[in-house]
Amino acid sequence: MPPTRMLTGGCLCGSVRFVVEGAVGSAAYCHCKDCRKCTGSAFNVSVAVEVKCFRIVSGSPKGYTKTADSGNELTRYFCGHCGSPIFTSSQRHPDRVYVKAGSFDDPSVVTPAYQSWMDSAVPWASIVPGLPGFAKGRSP
Repeated sequence: MPPTRMLTGGCLCGSVRFVVEGAVGSAAYCHCKDCRKCTGSAFNVSVAVEVKCFRIVSGSPKGYTKTADSGNELTRYFCGHCGSPIFTSSQRHPDRVYVKAGSFDDPSVVTPAYQSWMDSAVPWASIVPGLPGFAKGRSP
Protein backbone atom coordinates (compact mmCIF):
# COMPACT_ATOMS: atom_id res chain seq x y z
CA MET A 1 0.00 0.00 0.00
CA PRO A 2 1.42 3.45 -0.86
CA PRO A 3 2.65 5.39 2.21
CA THR A 4 0.59 8.45 1.24
CA ARG A 5 -2.74 6.67 1.52
CA MET A 6 -5.01 7.75 4.36
CA LEU A 7 -7.16 5.09 6.00
CA THR A 8 -9.97 5.81 8.43
CA GLY A 9 -11.85 3.78 10.98
CA GLY A 10 -13.59 3.74 14.30
CA CYS A 11 -15.96 2.03 16.69
CA LEU A 12 -19.52 0.81 16.23
CA CYS A 13 -21.21 3.92 17.70
CA GLY A 14 -18.84 6.39 16.01
CA SER A 15 -17.57 7.99 19.23
CA VAL A 16 -13.96 6.95 18.59
CA ARG A 17 -12.49 7.67 15.16
CA PHE A 18 -8.93 7.23 13.91
CA VAL A 19 -6.81 7.83 10.84
CA VAL A 20 -3.77 6.00 9.57
CA GLU A 21 -1.53 8.08 7.33
CA GLY A 22 1.18 5.88 5.92
CA ALA A 23 1.87 2.27 5.18
CA VAL A 24 0.30 -0.48 7.23
CA GLY A 25 2.14 -3.66 8.10
CA SER A 26 1.03 -7.21 7.70
CA ALA A 27 -2.21 -8.40 9.21
CA ALA A 28 -2.37 -11.52 11.33
CA TYR A 29 -4.84 -13.87 12.95
CA CYS A 30 -4.27 -14.61 16.64
CA HIS A 31 -5.94 -17.60 18.26
CA CYS A 32 -4.82 -17.01 21.87
CA LYS A 33 -7.39 -17.12 24.65
CA ASP A 34 -7.00 -13.40 25.42
CA CYS A 35 -7.71 -12.43 21.81
CA ARG A 36 -10.77 -14.67 21.73
CA LYS A 37 -12.04 -13.09 24.95
CA CYS A 38 -11.43 -9.48 23.88
CA THR A 39 -13.09 -9.94 20.49
CA GLY A 40 -15.83 -12.36 21.50
CA SER A 41 -14.91 -14.44 18.46
CA ALA A 42 -12.80 -17.43 17.45
CA PHE A 43 -9.74 -15.26 16.77
CA ASN A 44 -8.50 -11.71 16.45
CA VAL A 45 -7.34 -10.09 13.21
CA SER A 46 -5.06 -7.10 13.64
CA VAL A 47 -2.89 -4.91 11.43
CA ALA A 48 0.50 -3.54 12.48
CA VAL A 49 0.71 0.24 12.11
CA GLU A 50 3.57 2.55 13.07
CA VAL A 51 2.62 4.75 16.04
CA LYS A 52 3.70 7.85 14.11
CA CYS A 53 1.13 7.01 11.40
CA PHE A 54 -1.81 6.35 13.76
CA ARG A 55 -3.92 9.13 15.25
CA ILE A 56 -7.16 9.23 17.24
CA VAL A 57 -9.20 12.09 15.74
CA SER A 58 -12.28 11.92 17.99
CA GLY A 59 -13.23 10.30 21.25
CA SER A 60 -11.04 8.85 23.97
CA PRO A 61 -10.66 5.09 23.94
CA LYS A 62 -10.36 3.32 27.27
CA GLY A 63 -7.57 0.84 27.88
CA TYR A 64 -7.21 -2.43 29.73
CA THR A 65 -3.71 -3.78 30.46
CA LYS A 66 -2.92 -7.45 31.01
CA THR A 67 0.16 -9.65 30.81
CA ALA A 68 -0.32 -12.19 28.01
CA ASP A 69 0.76 -15.85 28.02
CA SER A 70 3.81 -14.68 26.07
CA GLY A 71 4.87 -12.60 29.08
CA ASN A 72 4.30 -9.45 27.05
CA GLU A 73 2.22 -6.68 28.66
CA LEU A 74 -0.52 -5.56 26.26
CA THR A 75 -2.98 -2.69 26.54
CA ARG A 76 -6.17 -3.22 24.57
CA TYR A 77 -8.08 -0.05 23.69
CA PHE A 78 -11.83 0.04 23.13
CA CYS A 79 -14.72 2.50 22.97
CA GLY A 80 -16.07 3.27 26.45
CA HIS A 81 -19.56 3.76 25.00
CA CYS A 82 -20.16 0.76 22.74
CA GLY A 83 -17.27 -1.50 23.80
CA SER A 84 -15.85 -1.99 20.30
CA PRO A 85 -12.18 -3.05 20.29
CA ILE A 86 -10.04 -0.56 18.35
CA PHE A 87 -6.32 -1.29 18.80
CA THR A 88 -3.67 -2.86 21.03
CA SER A 89 -0.32 -1.52 22.16
CA SER A 90 2.62 -3.49 23.46
CA GLN A 91 5.63 -2.56 25.58
CA ARG A 92 7.61 -5.03 23.49
CA HIS A 93 6.86 -3.02 20.31
CA PRO A 94 6.47 0.62 21.42
CA ASP A 95 6.89 1.87 17.84
CA ARG A 96 3.64 0.32 16.60
CA VAL A 97 0.01 -0.36 17.43
CA TYR A 98 -2.10 -3.27 16.26
CA VAL A 99 -5.36 -2.01 14.81
CA LYS A 100 -8.34 -4.36 14.81
CA ALA A 101 -9.01 -5.18 11.17
CA GLY A 102 -12.78 -4.85 11.54
CA SER A 103 -12.48 -1.29 12.80
CA PHE A 104 -11.25 0.02 9.42
CA ASP A 105 -13.97 1.73 7.36
CA ASP A 106 -12.69 -0.20 4.34
CA PRO A 107 -11.68 -3.67 5.57
CA SER A 108 -10.59 -4.66 2.04
CA VAL A 109 -7.20 -3.03 2.86
CA VAL A 110 -6.49 -5.97 5.17
CA THR A 111 -4.62 -9.03 3.90
CA PRO A 112 -3.56 -11.46 6.65
CA ALA A 113 -0.08 -12.90 6.20
CA TYR A 114 0.06 -15.45 9.04
CA GLN A 115 -1.64 -16.78 12.16
CA SER A 116 -0.26 -17.29 15.65
CA TRP A 117 -1.08 -19.26 18.81
CA MET A 118 -2.43 -22.12 16.68
CA ASP A 119 -2.27 -24.40 19.74
CA SER A 120 -5.19 -22.38 21.13
CA ALA A 121 -7.31 -22.40 17.95
CA VAL A 122 -10.91 -23.59 18.30
CA PRO A 123 -11.82 -26.56 16.10
CA TRP A 124 -15.05 -25.00 14.76
CA ALA A 125 -13.56 -22.04 12.87
CA SER A 126 -11.26 -22.28 9.88
CA ILE A 127 -8.99 -19.84 8.08
CA VAL A 128 -7.83 -19.72 4.48
CA PRO A 129 -6.09 -23.06 3.81
CA GLY A 130 -2.34 -22.83 3.36
CA LEU A 131 -1.82 -19.64 5.39
CA PRO A 132 1.36 -20.06 7.44
CA GLY A 133 0.74 -20.74 11.13
CA PHE A 134 2.74 -20.95 14.35
CA ALA A 135 1.94 -23.18 17.34
CA LYS A 136 2.48 -20.35 19.81
CA GLY A 137 3.80 -16.85 19.11
CA ARG A 138 5.29 -15.93 15.78
CA SER A 139 8.97 -16.77 15.62
CA PRO A 140 11.22 -13.69 15.13
